[in-house]
Amino acid sequence: MTPTHLPGRVAIPSLPEQTRTPRSQYALESFNATPVDEVRQTLLACLHSARWADRIADHRPYPDAESLLAASDEAAYDLTPADLAQALAWETLPALPEGAYSAAHTALSAAYAAYEAKFGHAFIICLDGLSHTEALDHVLAGIRSRLANDPEEERVVAAEELRRLARGRLVNALRGAGNGATSHHGAASGIDPHIPPH
Repeated sequence: MTPTHLPGRVAIPSLPEQTRTPRSQYALESFNATPVDEVRQTLLACLHSARWADRIADHRPYPDAESLLAASDEAAYDLTPADLAQALAWETLPALPEGAYSAAHTALSAAYAAYEAKFGHAFIICLDGLSHTEALDHVLAGIRSRLANDPEEERVVAAEELRRLARGRLVNALRGAGNGATSHHGAASGIDPHIPPH
């Protein structure tokens, strides 16, 4: 089966504390009521680990968005090396911001190749809260710094980046899935979007 790669690498920042609005509660109720196969596909699009997705789906219903995100974090912290390898295999490289100069593309291509040769998977990084202009420098600095890691150190860093990405993608799924957005299977995910952006 060919992986369905997620565009870019910019995760949505965490939900603000004011998430218990009627609209956000409606989104959560929809998430809680979505059939398990559908919610599992939505979760796998956030982090491609069957164990992570099953754990979150099986612990529904969640009383509030904070509980759901806490469960996401806890399940991500519990990824085994095999779970981590499965999730990393489905990740793609970070997308460069529009208008990035060609020298940046050249520098990043070389850095990505060196990273993949050393660690055996795509470089991932969460860019929460960064502007497009800051993102490029952050990615370049991150990959240069992390190339100095040994494989075990980098496994820990990559696991944390995956956790942050999964959290942001889950927030995004709750916010946007009901706006006519479709899953990679072409059907609506069943999760209502009514968590307002902050």
